[in-house]
Amino acid sequence: MTTELERLRELLDADKAKLGVHIRKMNSPGTPVYQSLENVVPPAIILVGSFGATMLVHFYLGAAILAAGCVWWLGKHLPRVKDGVFDRTAAMVLASEKNFDFWWSQGVLSLYAKLPDGTERAATRRQDWRAWVRDLPAGLETLPAGHMMQEQ
Repeated sequence: MTTELERLRELLDADKAKLGVHIRKMNSPGTPVYQSLENVVPPAIILVGSFGATMLVHFYLGAAILAAGCVWWLGKHLPRVKDGVFDRTAAMVLASEKNFDFWWSQGVLSLYAKLPDGTERAATRRQDWRAWVRDLPAGLETLPAGHMMQEQ
């Protein structure tokens, strides 16, 4: 007999369910997936570079460095940080039921599935994630990979 967490892993691997992670809560100091180097060092370098250029060259150069740094931060770096936080959180919570239960109770996780008949199911902190997994139809995770549903 498989546990609910094992079945959830199978559903996630088969792309039949989706795990949601509250990125802002998990990317905060004190959580096990927070990495200060990816959150503090890049903006510090941008600010120091901008202030240095302002003091040594001209205000416009400092403003240009700050603007370019903000564009880089929002466009390139932040999506990588979000993906990293999601990947580290998913690996951590799917490693054991104890971890999953704790972070579920903190409101960090959510679950979503679209069933073959088109109905959608979601679960958040208020619902029991084990009951949500048990209530999904049997055989959902055994559809062949690449199987596409056609809506009628």
